[in-house]
Formats: sequence, C-alpha cells, structure tokens
Amino acid sequence: MKRILITGAAGFLGSHLCDRFINEGFFVIAMDNFITGDSKNISHLLSHPNFEFIEHDVTEFISIAGKVDYILHFASPASPIDYLKIPIQTLKAGSLGTHNLLGLAKAKKARILIASTSEVYGDPLVHPQPETYYGNVSTIGPRGVYDEAKRFQESITMAYHRFHGLETRIARIFNTYGPRMRLNDGRVIPAFIGQILRRERLTVFGDGSQTRSFCYIDDQVEGIYRLLFSDYNKPVNIGNPKEITILDFAKEISKLTDNDTQLTFKQLPKDDPLQRQPDITLAKELLNWEPKVDRSEGIKKTFDYFRDLPDDVLYKKEHKSFEKHIKR
Repeated sequence: MKRILITGAAGFLGSHLCDRFINEGFFVIAMDNFITGDSKNISHLLSHPNFEFIEHDVTEFISIAGKVDYILHFASPASPIDYLKIPIQTLKAGSLGTHNLLGLAKAKKARILIASTSEVYGDPLVHPQPETYYGNVSTIGPRGVYDEAKRFQESITMAYHRFHGLETRIARIFNTYGPRMRLNDGRVIPAFIGQILRRERLTVFGDGSQTRSFCYIDDQVEGIYRLLFSDYNKPVNIGNPKEITILDFAKEISKLTDNDTQLTFKQLPKDDPLQRQPDITLAKELLNWEPKVDRSEGIKKTFDYFRDLPDDVLYKKEHKSFEKHIKR
C-alpha cells in the first residue's frame, strides 16, 4: 500500500485531499497543528484503518517512521485574516516548513507536491495569468508575508529538484471554495454566505470591479491528484477560468435566499489584486483537466453546508487557535 503524508490535513483543502487519497486506496498520514485547521474536518477519518494523524508544526523537525511514497505540503495560513494576524507563522510555514518537508522527501525518496498559489502573481499586469508570468508583488506590503512565502516555496522546491534530483510538483492554486471552509476566514464566498445567513449587508471592497475566478473543491482536488502523478515538475495553474466581478458575484449569490440583500462598500485593502483569472492551457494539455462543476451548482452545495452549521459557528468571529501561536 502506498503511503502519503498530507500536511495541513485538517484544513479546507487538506481534509478533502485526505478523503480522496483514502478512497484511492492509500495509507494517509495526516499532519496539522490546528493553527487554522479544524479537527472536525477529519474526525470522520480517525477510525479508518488506513489513516493516521500526527499533531505537529511543520516548521519544526519532521520525523516519520516507515516509508513515505508521496508528500502533499498544504500547511499554511491561506486567507487574508489568517496571514495578517499571524504573519511570522505564515512566512515560517512557507520557508522552514517547506525546507523540512523537502528534506523529508529527499530522505524517504518520496515525490512531493507543494501547494503554491495564484498570489505569486500579485496584482497582475498580464491577464489572464499564465505560468510564464513572473508577477507583480510588493515584498514589503501586508500581503507580502503570504505572497513571498509562496514564491520562496517555489524557488526552494525547484532548487531541490535541480540540485538533488528530487521529484517535485508545484500546484498554483486559484480561488477554491466548498464545504469545510471556515465561515469567518475573510475569503469572498464564506464571507458572503455568512452575511446572508446572519441577514447582514454584503460587504464589497472597493467598487466591486475587481475580479475573481472560483473553482469548486472537487475540481481542485482532481487537478491536484492528476498533477501529482504527472511527469511535469514546473508550476501548473489549477483553477477555474470563468471570471466574474465581485459586484456581480455579490448580486448573484444574494439570490440564494428570498431576502432583499443590501450591499455596503468599504475601502479596498492594500495590494488587493484587481484581476484574477487563470490561464489553464497547460493543465488542459498536460493533465487533460479542466473544471466540471458549474458555479451555480458549487455555490448551492457550499451554501447548504454553511446553512446547517450551528449558530455558535455562524456568529463566531475569530479562530480560537490564533492565541497560542500569535507570539511565536
């Protein structure tokens, strides 16, 4: 039985990847320190004979007994609320954490896939964004702690590939959504759905003309799965190219209920990208992959998930794990 280590396993993406690899017949070693992850996301797997959980911070030395065939490195704060509150930890996850996992992959002779992000493109001057675009990122801006952590992550991964001959894969992940997202993590879709469920005005930053492209979790997991088993070691965009303005999306998502949802406008955050749309030509050619789930279908599934959450989750404003990590 092949063994795979998945870091950030209690997070949104990580937990869905655990499900996929369990279903594919792998033995899954899941790792998380719960700084932003939630044990509820993997509680259904704890009794599975092919699942093992290790609570650990990837920025500390990592030791795994026995063989490891594959590693998926998804341990990192990923939303603006997260990385603006815990900037040092975000930088450490992308640098020290990645270094530790690359070292583990080298020792185990394992193939490793790292979760990069569309944020490496910054506020892009090229649209849509192909993998050949080098980006427009402010190294000293508030978002730089996440953007530069991911850019460094890509660089050290390629260095290990070139210098040590390590089998590496790099997924540049664009906006992804679905069940198990944190309702109040600041990202567009859970923020809007939370406000709808609490009967609040939808908050639109700027004038709403900035664009995003939303990929449903099932499509994202499929793209990552295919990339891991491909023969390509350079970055590949995994996302949905169907672009929409935030203002149009706010109007679209407000139709989920019969309530007359109102909008409120706030100042656009510093360095917030004005455009985001993946060029997935490479993924189509290399992986024979493109998104299948229509946005209306995916949003409906996500809304149903959030609607069934208890009130204490719906009205909780911050993640409880921040306190024990904030001074590190």
